[in-house]
Amino acid sequence: MAQPAPQKTGSTSRSRRGDDPALGKVIAGRYRLEARIGEGGMGIVYRARHVLIDRVVAVKLIRPDLRGETHLRAWMLREARAANRVDHAHIIDIHDIGETDEGELYLVMEYLVGTPLSSELSRGPLPLGRALDILEQMGAALTRAHDLGVVHRDLKSDNILLTQRGGRKDFVKILDFGLAALAHDPRLAPKGAVFGTPEYMSPEQARGEQAGPHSDLYALGVLFFEMLTGQLPFRASDRETLLEMQRTSPAPRPSGIKKDCHPVAERIVLKLLEKDPRKRYRDGHHLLEELKALQRSQPNTSWEKEGGEAAPVAPPLPPPPRSPVVGEWGTRAGMFARMVSRAYPSANAPAEVTQALTGLWDVAAKANYLEGEVASHTRKLEALERRGRALRAEIGRKVEELAQEESRVLREASAYGEEEESARRELARAQQQAQERVALAEQAERAGKGTRIIYEQAGAATAMVEAQRQWLKTRETRRTAREATAVDLRRQIEELRAQLARYAEALEEDLASGREKVAGRTREGLKFEKVFVDASHLLIAHLKGKPECRELMNELLSADGVEQEGGSTNVPGPVPRPLDPS
Repeated sequence: MAQPAPQKTGSTSRSRRGDDPALGKVIAGRYRLEARIGEGGMGIVYRARHVLIDRVVAVKLIRPDLRGETHLRAWMLREARAANRVDHAHIIDIHDIGETDEGELYLVMEYLVGTPLSSELSRGPLPLGRALDILEQMGAALTRAHDLGVVHRDLKSDNILLTQRGGRKDFVKILDFGLAALAHDPRLAPKGAVFGTPEYMSPEQARGEQAGPHSDLYALGVLFFEMLTGQLPFRASDRETLLEMQRTSPAPRPSGIKKDCHPVAERIVLKLLEKDPRKRYRDGHHLLEELKALQRSQPNTSWEKEGGEAAPVAPPLPPPPRSPVVGEWGTRAGMFARMVSRAYPSANAPAEVTQALTGLWDVAAKANYLEGEVASHTRKLEALERRGRALRAEIGRKVEELAQEESRVLREASAYGEEEESARRELARAQQQAQERVALAEQAERAGKGTRIIYEQAGAATAMVEAQRQWLKTRETRRTAREATAVDLRRQIEELRAQLARYAEALEEDLASGREKVAGRTREGLKFEKVFVDASHLLIAHLKGKPECRELMNELLSADGVEQEGGSTNVPGPVPRPLDPS
């Protein structure tokens, strides 16, 4: 899961574990939890690193107090599957999902460093250009998700991470598709249950109804309102009052808070915040068209310059600290060998010291070979994941193109439908007028008072009826043609979605097989690590009091960040790295 800047941890592994007993634990046989970096409604997020290769990821574990909640476990499964199926640049990447031997569900995600949108909003409203840029990225990601049948359901400023990528600032990543498509499976939640964050919840969600794409559009409206004004549209001290406001209170006008709010931006916000979902944008494609039109109308200047002065640029955040990897074990074994030779120059070291040193060299060699094997398997897995992402992205783009055309065609059909209803009303009026004119002409003729004007008016009224009938027929024909086109586009979309689902299942089987191979080999590496750690402790115990070894001992331990006092060493835990393979 994408995360804010890594927090510094204590200088020893023992102090870090004191904060969270899970730190140091190895998940799925290969990912060691290094630091706790976040917590959400369902899970705790850790920075983790592959045991044998230098790969940093984020791991999300279901909260310990919720492990027995079957429906919450199902939500986590949906989070990974939903996000993976969408595969969009602005949605967090999920690498792996599974269950530990203890029954804990976990998600392995890309590790990102960035700033939550909520932190930016805490400083006040954003410049219009910046707000539009962020909203457009969110809209593009959600539109792709909606095209593929996925609804976020809990979109909020805490779930939007602003990162830097390719020199671009404010690169958006949407997090936590944890409640995605929940309402489609009635087994997962009681009827009428209300889930989500009240400040961003749509009226239909506040009523306990099923959330759909229009619910995400409403949340986008809340976010856009917040970016433009620095305030939420609805605020209350208790949840029930807030939910009632979401259900019934009309949205305030942003210009009532920020006088210089752009009128088109305000219109977009108010349309997104309509209480009736049918009055919001038809879909994300419709919204994106208007957003891009507004962006094109803006002066061609960076949002950093808006307001007359440049926005402050945050310094680049450091990468997560690197732990010693297997490839360094040989170097450490060499340092121990030098210390043993200094402490026992006559080669009369105790047998246990000699055995420990021999053990170090042996497991270092075996682990080094194993690391290469795991790296090879991992490269194959990553290549398979890349192919999978490429195919999912390709199908997603095709679906997006078809859905965009479907959106346009359906809007045209709707417009023709409105014209059709208007034509029906006009036809009814024309028929009524024609009947009256013809009846008047017939009456005048019987009375011998017929005039050319009366007959011409009757004829014109009759002709108007025929013209209105033809106009109505044209509207009907165009509407039905657009609807038929939309039906065909929807058929193509559903075929592609079914193709994507079949491919995703096949790919997951292949990935699961490869991951199990990696996990099995990595578990062997953990056994080697335990031997290495135990031997290291034994050697440290024998050598730390030897004056001739002090320099090398300090060099060894300082590389691990272990504090040294007055030339002596405080050895808090394993030298190579924290160990807890349980």
